[in-house]
Amino acid sequence: MAIPTTTDIIHLYNRRAKRYNFTANLYYLIGFREQAYRKLAVKRLNLKPGDTVVEIGCGTGLNFPLLQQAVGIRGRIIGVDLTDAMLAQAGRRVAENKWSNVELVQSDAASFHFPDGVDGIISTFALTLVPEFDQVIKNGVDALSPGKRWVVLDFKLPSNRLAWLAPLGIFITSPFGVTRDLANRHPWESIEKYLTRTSFEELYAGFAYIATGEKRGNS
Repeated sequence: MAIPTTTDIIHLYNRRAKRYNFTANLYYLIGFREQAYRKLAVKRLNLKPGDTVVEIGCGTGLNFPLLQQAVGIRGRIIGVDLTDAMLAQAGRRVAENKWSNVELVQSDAASFHFPDGVDGIISTFALTLVPEFDQVIKNGVDALSPGKRWVVLDFKLPSNRLAWLAPLGIFITSPFGVTRDLANRHPWESIEKYLTRTSFEELYAGFAYIATGEKRGNS
């Protein structure tokens, strides 16, 4: 299967938007602790009440409750996504919870203009789908305040003894646009290139990871 284009991703997620949350929850049946991984990723941001956080590929807003707990009502959440259908679902979540501190932006991640001085940037299960992921991470680094963090939670192929299961992993995640060709994209290497105090943690036997980096104080 060829690498999905931006247009392919838009069509895919517009079709899956209404069923996205249900489909994601099916991974619990195979022991994939998605919510626990999301909580860990948000924890890695080290956010404080009143902070501003940007989420690239916010989807239906599954991370918003976790981010709300971290930044509080005085904080600000900016959710960026490529597809209007996913943002419509996120908007319903925001309205139902009466969150007045959430801004939703429809934009390609590569062309999104990060506001200056943000306190955290996160992307979960989305950045590998962006061909320009390296530039997106660099743009985010330029906008981060010194000492603040970029966190990526995403899928990868294992490099351990379970590597032979890679075709199965690709099949399982294919509903979300994952293909074998995407294995050549390593956003965690961009985190390591542009940031300091980086960490890389494999999850689910190497089929997923969390990469964290901190903005240098003098950059």
